[in-house]
Amino acid sequence: MKITDKTAVTVVVPAHNEEKYVARCIRSVREAERYCGKTVEMIVVCNRCTDKTAEIAQSLGARVLFNEDRCIAKVRNAGIFAAKGDVVVTIDCDNRMTKGTIKEILYLLGTGKYIGGGAPMRFERYSFPLFLNDIMCRVMFGITGLYCGIFWAEKKSFTETGGFVEKKAMEDAATAKRLKAYGRQLGKKYTTLRHNYLINSTRKYDDLGDMLYFRLVFSNLTAFAKAALGDRRELDKLLDRLFYDYNK
Repeated sequence: MKITDKTAVTVVVPAHNEEKYVARCIRSVREAERYCGKTVEMIVVCNRCTDKTAEIAQSLGARVLFNEDRCIAKVRNAGIFAAKGDVVVTIDCDNRMTKGTIKEILYLLGTGKYIGGGAPMRFERYSFPLFLNDIMCRVMFGITGLYCGIFWAEKKSFTETGGFVEKKAMEDAATAKRLKAYGRQLGKKYTTLRHNYLINSTRKYDDLGDMLYFRLVFSNLTAFAKAALGDRRELDKLLDRLFYDYNK
């Protein structure tokens, strides 16, 4: 794509009762906006919010949409398809981006070599279990090439591929795979940022312990096994507890 001063970027932020985190997320985007020198539209998609997320977002200049779906992919898609920008970036509300993120995204898209991509993830604090999580993510991303975290692409690419794959979990990897396949058709690559990264929130670890995901995997092996055989009921209950009902 051709990058000009008039090129608009939309950052889509899904949010479910995120009054504690929405301001810092928006401020990180505004810092990246100032650094890149482009106009950035912010859309906060309030999903079943009962707190002050919407009011705080509006007070900081974000456009607020309301959504009732219990599916994070559908929440993101509500923002993506309403976006006015030529380029769409998504980031979860409890996370932050580094100041060069948008500038690097525009540079990579401007080369014409890339369909879009993700970003490396770094925790906002570290412990031994979080270090192990970090290493596993780096290895997984390196092997598959399906970088997630912050998603970015031209809006027309999201539109042509139908946006995020609408499933309750692992929608990020499925979406990366879809964008990667679409890029291959156009002779473009799916990639990741080299110089910037997602600052990944540790709030669930702060609340539930740094061994959270290791513990969940081993204590829910039956649910994962049943899901692999087609019965997702127990797994869906677990996903609801971890994601869709976490901030009641």
